[in-house]
Amino acid sequence: MKRIVILISGRGSNMEAIHRACAEEGWPAAVVAVLSNQPTASGLAWAAERGIATASIDHRAHADRAAFDAALAAEIDRHQPDLVVLAGFMRILTPDFVARYAGRLLNIHPSLLPAFSGLRTHERALQTGCKVAGATVHFVTAELDYGPIVLQAVVPVLAGDTADTLSARVLVSEHQIYPLAVRWFVEDRLVLGSDGVMRHTGNAPQWLFPTPDSRDT
Repeated sequence: MKRIVILISGRGSNMEAIHRACAEEGWPAAVVAVLSNQPTASGLAWAAERGIATASIDHRAHADRAAFDAALAAEIDRHQPDLVVLAGFMRILTPDFVARYAGRLLNIHPSLLPAFSGLRTHERALQTGCKVAGATVHFVTAELDYGPIVLQAVVPVLAGDTADTLSARVLVSEHQIYPLAVRWFVEDRLVLGSDGVMRHTGNAPQWLFPTPDSRDT
C-alpha cells in the first residue's frame, strides 16, 4: 500500500480529486496526510473532516526558504510517504528539498510545458494567440516547472475567453489527469527511459484531448 502526502496552499481541488479517485477506484494507496504552508487553507478542513492527518507549516515563521523546506520535510517524513504530491502548493522548493524526494515528487502546472512555465499562464497564452492550452503533470526537478512529463491535457482556447474562463476549463482537465497520473505511479506503471522521457509501461496514451462536451465546459 503506497502512502501519499499532499501539499496545498488553498482549497486543494486537485487534492479532492485525487483522494476521491483513490477511494472510488480502489488504488493500492492512501492519502495519509495533507500539509499546507497556509494555516487558513480551506483544504486542511476538508481533509480533516475525512480523517486525514493535517498540519500547517507557515513559511512566514521561518527565516528563509531553506529553513522552511527543512521544517516541511521533517513533517512530511513523519508520514513515511512513497509519493509527495504538489496540489496548488504555491512555494518554490529548494534544490535540496527536491533532491530529497527525487523520483517521488509530482506537480501539476496549468500549461502545456515547456510553454508558459511560472505564473500568469492563461493570460500569457491568450496574449500570444494560442489556439489550445492545457495542463501538465510532471516529476519535479530543481529547475522550475521542468522535469519528466507524465501526462498532459489539451484544452481549446475559445473565442471570447478570458484568463478566468480558460483557467476554469483547464482546471476541469487537471481533475482528470492528476488522479490518473498518481494512480499510474502507485501502480508502478511509469518508467523513466535513458533518454529522460517518462513512459507508461502499458503504452497507455499520455495525453488527454477534449471531448465535444468538454468544449462547452
